[in-house]
Amino acid sequence: MPRGIERAIELGCTAIQVFVKNQQQWRGRDIPASEASAFRAARAASTVQEALAHASYLVNLASPDDALYARSIAAMEEEMRRCAALGIAWLVVHPGAHLGSGETAGVDRVAVALRQLLARPGLEPVGILIECTAGQGSSVGHRFEHLARARSGAGGGPRLGVCIDTCHLLAAGYDLRRPRGYEQVFRELETVVGLDAVRAFHLNDSKKPLGSRVDRHAPIGAGYIGRAAFGRLVRDARFAALPMVLEVPGGQAGYKRDLALLRRMLGRLRRDP
Repeated sequence: MPRGIERAIELGCTAIQVFVKNQQQWRGRDIPASEASAFRAARAASTVQEALAHASYLVNLASPDDALYARSIAAMEEEMRRCAALGIAWLVVHPGAHLGSGETAGVDRVAVALRQLLARPGLEPVGILIECTAGQGSSVGHRFEHLARARSGAGGGPRLGVCIDTCHLLAAGYDLRRPRGYEQVFRELETVVGLDAVRAFHLNDSKKPLGSRVDRHAPIGAGYIGRAAFGRLVRDARFAALPMVLEVPGGQAGYKRDLALLRRMLGRLRRDP
């Protein structure tokens, strides 16, 4: 994980997202105290102001299967403890899939799980961000109403927010590509969820078109969203203080290319009257 800080420094990042364990496995090796200290020290000495973690893709907090549901909650607790050791304030999670039980039942299962996790002792330094989804399969979280219901059912509060992924928004049917649509999407988000609940963004273009409900990320400007919407988003004063991280293909070279593009957009827009 200290290598994550090194990569961020190479790119001049002020915000990063890491996995605190293998994202395709239920359990991971223990984090030695020396490794946790090294991560904290490296971050403190870097340009990184905000650090997020992303939960395992195996977690399904919407599952109707009690065994999988319990295992998912236990996995989230383990990851929250890892975040606390590393000094990471937010854990981002896909809410999961209802697997046939229905969207309302799935969202309510998510709410119960989140309420339990936020009440567990020793996890207080860490909050949870529910990520909006593309709605692929039986996934929940692709409607703002899902995010609001899960958050409300879990008790809300400052340790529970949302993470907005731009690819997922478009795939779910939220058309942010043009100025009018962009304003309508974020006005709806404000009305249904509240902009105060938005604590982070994932900036990703989409390989699939509007309303496809397929989660496939593309480089910035190389997908169906297009460059203009990202220019509006990075310049949007409502979100200027929030961490925005990339999850685009291409590894370090892809991040370098897209960061340069976004920074040019921000610089050009800042000079506009």
